[in-house]
Amino acid sequence: MDTGTHVVMGVALGGLATLDPVVNADPDLFNAVLIGTMIGSQAPDSDTVLKLRNNAVYIRHHRGITHSIPAVILWGIGIPGIIYLFTPEVNFLHLWLWTFLAVILHVFVDVFNAYGTQAYRPITKRWVAYGFINTFDPYIFTLHIAGIVAWNLGANPGTLWLIIYFVIALYYLKRYFDKRELVRLIHENIKDVTQIATSPTMKQNVWRVAITTPTHYYVGRAENGHLTILDTFTNKPIDYDDPVIQKALTDHNIKAFLSFSPVYRYEMSYYDEYTEVRFIDLRYRSRGRYPFVALAQIDDEHGDNLKILNSYTGWVFTEEKLQNKVSPM
Repeated sequence: MDTGTHVVMGVALGGLATLDPVVNADPDLFNAVLIGTMIGSQAPDSDTVLKLRNNAVYIRHHRGITHSIPAVILWGIGIPGIIYLFTPEVNFLHLWLWTFLAVILHVFVDVFNAYGTQAYRPITKRWVAYGFINTFDPYIFTLHIAGIVAWNLGANPGTLWLIIYFVIALYYLKRYFDKRELVRLIHENIKDVTQIATSPTMKQNVWRVAITTPTHYYVGRAENGHLTILDTFTNKPIDYDDPVIQKALTDHNIKAFLSFSPVYRYEMSYYDEYTEVRFIDLRYRSRGRYPFVALAQIDDEHGDNLKILNSYTGWVFTEEKLQNKVSPM
């Protein structure tokens, strides 16, 4: 989920903690728990600082190890441990329980959007992305804002947030069944489907889909139970025997892209000075373009002595901006 949603979820868990008699009876413990749930609901996204290095590092590691099973355990112990150093008079067990729940809930809700997480590390490094909740869901966010307002107006926080989270749980079930129906629709219309990547939009009845078959990729839009195929591409396997491809696959930007993207195509463009290898994520079609890409420009004029001249991975919405990203300074 987005940062704003994680913030309001931290507040909500602080309010929900008042259902705990020990927390409700101790104002100091409640304050410590609220701090713990607020920090715990943000901690796994601390890897956002990797953006300061470069896109490749960020893409390869964001929602990776910081969302893993060992990290969740460390966040769950470390955050309340630090808070307890400043408030040794509070009940550590209950502080730990609610803070740990905030960390777990952060990772849990992240697996339901299209971006996903590596939540099952170290068991597996595969990305877990169930793709039926938008990264920013206006319904979930609005329910939290309404709850915070009602709490400030005097509503009982424990009962209030229990009701709101029950409604949100029902909403998750609805979206799960919406996706099941979408998958059924795709299988009815396209044969030999091997993979489906779904991306919900902020409109309940509109989905983006990227579909893989042994021979083609289909990029489409589903609206009100109707599937429209917008683009079709040949499913061309990567030619690992091509020296230019081999060189491109050693580049850190290309590696980062391939470690993250589950459905993509690639193309090669030949110029006088270099050959460009470009990988294109098919999940994020926007205004007829595919803005999430990785490319490497390979100097292949000297036989086997190939050299990567420039490379890039990230979000670029115009070709001009993309070329500016890879042009040497």
